[in-house]
Amino acid sequence: MNNITSKQFDTAITSCKEIFMTKKKDYGTAWRILRTRSLTDQIYIKAKRIRSIDELGSQKIEEGVKPEFIGIINYSIMALIQLELGIADKDTETILPNAEELYDKYAQVAKELMEDKNHDYGEAWRNMRISSLTDIILMKLLRVKQIEDNDGKTEISEGLDANYLDILNYSIFALIKLEE
Repeated sequence: MNNITSKQFDTAITSCKEIFMTKKKDYGTAWRILRTRSLTDQIYIKAKRIRSIDELGSQKIEEGVKPEFIGIINYSIMALIQLELGIADKDTETILPNAEELYDKYAQVAKELMEDKNHDYGEAWRNMRISSLTDIILMKLLRVKQIEDNDGKTEISEGLDANYLDILNYSIFALIKLEE
């Protein structure tokens, strides 16, 4: 595993977590009321905006693609937390005092997966275009939607959690490439 990639991952996820925690101060963990389908749709909207900006070559809203990739990462972690805990049925259940601990848990799971895949694939992502990373994220989202439509069941394929982890890691790769 490339030590540089590990450090770049840590830098990227730290900036994402800072935004997550700041928004937690502003909004609490009201997102706990969202079903994973809703989180999938939020990720989809962000990925479609990134693709639209790339295809159009312009944007009308000043916020660029970097905040969208950060949003994809944070929504992916929220989705992983929701898969573990289930959705909050009552307003009181939206309070999640260990949100930071759960964030760190899934960031670590994603990093370990990234390290394993980088070992096997030789960091092939470094030779990919950001547009290809975006397309793969969109494809993974369509897979997630299909799995959700199948009530979370798959015959032979990876489940929702594996797809959210891949989406998270492809977004981390995009952030790294944007910084290079």
